[in-house]
Amino acid sequence: MAGRTGSRQSSRIAVFTTRFAPSPTGQLHLGHAYSALLAHDMARSAMGRFLLRIEDTDTARCTPAFEAQIYDDLAWLGLTWETPVLRQSDNTGAYEAALESLGNLGLLYPCSCTRSDIRRAASAPQEGAPMHGPDGLIYPGTCRHRRWEDRTDTDAIRLDMPQAVKSLPTLPQYTETGVNPALRLTRAHLTDEVGDIVLARRDTKTASYHLSVVVDDAEQGITHVIRGKDLATATPIHVLLQALLGLPTPTYHHHDLIRDDDGKRLAKRDDARAIALYRSEGSTPQDIRRMVGL
Repeated sequence: MAGRTGSRQSSRIAVFTTRFAPSPTGQLHLGHAYSALLAHDMARSAMGRFLLRIEDTDTARCTPAFEAQIYDDLAWLGLTWETPVLRQSDNTGAYEAALESLGNLGLLYPCSCTRSDIRRAASAPQEGAPMHGPDGLIYPGTCRHRRWEDRTDTDAIRLDMPQAVKSLPTLPQYTETGVNPALRLTRAHLTDEVGDIVLARRDTKTASYHLSVVVDDAEQGITHVIRGKDLATATPIHVLLQALLGLPTPTYHHHDLIRDDDGKRLAKRDDARAIALYRSEGSTPQDIRRMVGL
């Protein structure tokens, strides 16, 4: 799969291609508007392509109504995108193929640990070792002895980070054009400060964000990932997975976040800043652009 994906996109590599990838778990707010407008503007300025992706693997929280609202709000803002829209719930076969590829390379293992198990193990960390990484508590490797072939339906699937970095002769790097400097991939950082990340969740049986976003970006031919700087620390994970799967690495552009009056970044619970509310109160798309500084 990896080789086919990489070669399929090679003819498009010169075309600036970016995407906006919301989850239909709530209403879009001003922070979403900023990210979508910035990506759309950068693509249009480069005579490139702007794509939309619906990240709807969280079946407990995603709803058709929120998805319809996304399309409506983005169209009202003046954005246009190519169709058909990629929906993650329709792309599970690609994620399963990526997992199978990594598993066959000996880079995955099943994990039966609960969050409580991990918290207890993390309560006595090694001296000088960080407790938290991009995914929260760093997994202590309790189940690393288990084999990929012995996985069950109740297991999560983790990347064996020490084995993954060992499998590459050199670690890949990437280009950053936004507000964050590029984070250099090193073996010490990946093994000690990132750890054995989950690539398939035990609760929902779906691919994790890290795996799905890497597979989706390659499938859509994304050359430039434009997203908030809160995701900058996840970028080394994505660049590593791209190298392991033989996928191209995009250019990354992490932007500042839109914050509330107290300096906190906006979340979907911030209904007072929902695009739909501004629309109902008579704001125009130009008003939204001014609010977010574009």
